[in-house]
Amino acid sequence: MYGLHAVAAALKYEPERVRALWVERQRRDARLRDLLEAAAETLPVHRVERAELDRLSGGARHQGVVAQLEVRRRGLDEADLPDLLDAAVGPALLLVLDGVQDPHNLGACLRGAAAAGVHAVIAPADRAVGLNATARKVASGAAEITPFLQVVNLARTLRSLRDRGIWIVGAAGEAESSLYAVDFTPPTAIVLGAEEKGLRRLTREVCDRLARIPLVEGGVDSLNVAVAAGIFLFEARRQREGFKL
Repeated sequence: MYGLHAVAAALKYEPERVRALWVERQRRDARLRDLLEAAAETLPVHRVERAELDRLSGGARHQGVVAQLEVRRRGLDEADLPDLLDAAVGPALLLVLDGVQDPHNLGACLRGAAAAGVHAVIAPADRAVGLNATARKVASGAAEITPFLQVVNLARTLRSLRDRGIWIVGAAGEAESSLYAVDFTPPTAIVLGAEEKGLRRLTREVCDRLARIPLVEGGVDSLNVAVAAGIFLFEARRQREGFKL
């Protein structure tokens, strides 16, 4: 893992997984000092040249810090979903990503989900990006706050959510209804498709309703998946908190 926000979040929320830190030898600023103070006294800290951090991070923008984390025995999956839903405070709000491939988009979606109070982000285990170092860095700590589940069969998972009384709303540019005409106050799962391809057929068929973001005529014809997710999620939050447009 690399990046100041991502490593700081790991030290705060999952300190037992952090095994060691590598920090840039020449860096002495307050942000790095605060991060090192958050580390346990027994945690090994290696001060190295920037070139070594470049090597460890694969040339990514590491901001002068790289952490080694213990791999979980298993990630979260559909077996964990019932417990997450039972523990949810208020009506469930879930973000479902149907085949997002770009780790930058996944990280941005996780960051928006954490900001909107989403109870979990769900994605298929196959043909979709997982929670890698790039996604964690872009998420800026959100990956340690919001549960991320990868499921074997997304359509089956959505049907199980529907059986629990969760409203499944799919985002589709060709939908007749605007998202502003959708009631997001009941327990809801908001489903967005992959970059360029959109929702897969089986995923679309499981949705209770499709909705679109009303774009200005003559402007762009589509939005980045993370931007679209943020618009849907914060409309749901606006409705739930009683704000008026």
